Amino acid sequence: MSSTTKINPKAKTTIQDVAELVGVSKMTVSRVLNNDEKVSDKTRIKVQKAASQLNYRPNISARRLASSKSYFIGLLYENPSEGGYVSQFMLSALKSCRKRGYHLVVDECDGTQDEKLKIVRDLVEETRVDGVILLPPFCNNLEILNELKLSNVPYIRVSPDVELGLSPFVCMDDYQAAFEMTNLLIAKGHREIGFIIGHPDMGASRLRYQGFLDAMRSKSLPVPPVYIEQGLFSYKSGLNAAKLLLDRANKPTAIFASNDDMAAAVISVANSLGLNVPTDLSVVGYDDTPLATTIWPHITTVKQPIAAMAETSVSLLTSGQVDKLDQSSVSDLRFVLDFEIKERDSVEQKLN
Repeated sequence: MSSTTKINPKAKTTIQDVAELVGVSKMTVSRVLNNDEKVSDKTRIKVQKAASQLNYRPNISARRLASSKSYFIGLLYENPSEGGYVSQFMLSALKSCRKRGYHLVVDECDGTQDEKLKIVRDLVEETRVDGVILLPPFCNNLEILNELKLSNVPYIRVSPDVELGLSPFVCMDDYQAAFEMTNLLIAKGHREIGFIIGHPDMGASRLRYQGFLDAMRSKSLPVPPVYIEQGLFSYKSGLNAAKLLLDRANKPTAIFASNDDMAAAVISVANSLGLNVPTDLSVVGYDDTPLATTIWPHITTVKQPIAAMAETSVSLLTSGQVDKLDQSSVSDLRFVLDFEIKERDSVEQKLN
């Protein structure tokens, strides 16, 4: 980088400023910002570092005029009850888009099927999005997927559970994560374990529940129906489920809630009943949203790679990999990301 370049923090940074700081042409900087594969990795890193240092923001209007791209990425979701997950994914996608000189357009798709289709059509027609990220359960809506295909709009699905060969997707192994979390509770001496299922429209809910059941059965432990309650991934549904589980004559000694919002609700109900968490009741959740470490005790949970899933989704759409995709190469763009069990204060070894 040139040592003579002076940075004026009050002036609006231009592409020329970035080029001078790195010692390359404006064309090279432009190629880096547009993810041109012809630029070397060494130069790409230098340009990205300089752009970050100078807080450079590309002129979206000018870039749109100079190319066929809109520099907009759409994010569509359907289940506002899982607020922590959606918010965390949205913020991570927003940061990833900014880093690449794109804008993120977020829309909630609720209502009837016709209303959902209209939202998608309006998004495509009004913003000319370069690609769309579909969160669950919206990612399983085959009519919506067909609409995007007819409009020639590339899309990435997040954690789909139908027609997996239809498109690229990113996910994590919900079944295995739930299996391992259940084994953690069993290893802590728990045998009477309650479970709160997630939203019935979400494929992840079924996978997490199955992982729990199989872990219990692998240790020949019974799962009484009274220890299972249906939730909706919302705090309120967690309250209702926890009240039912903890109203039993033989209460479970541990409860596995299918997300952190419902786990937090379990802790609230336990406190209201005079039960100490984790001494009287161990509680675990799923996702590792900020809520998990906001309340006390901090929740033992599955750290879902939400930020990495958002980053991967944006990267695939902005790099043009999905644009060039044909059906035979869909399998090359399926990403199963790693999870992590985060042990905190809401679980304790059960004393017999």
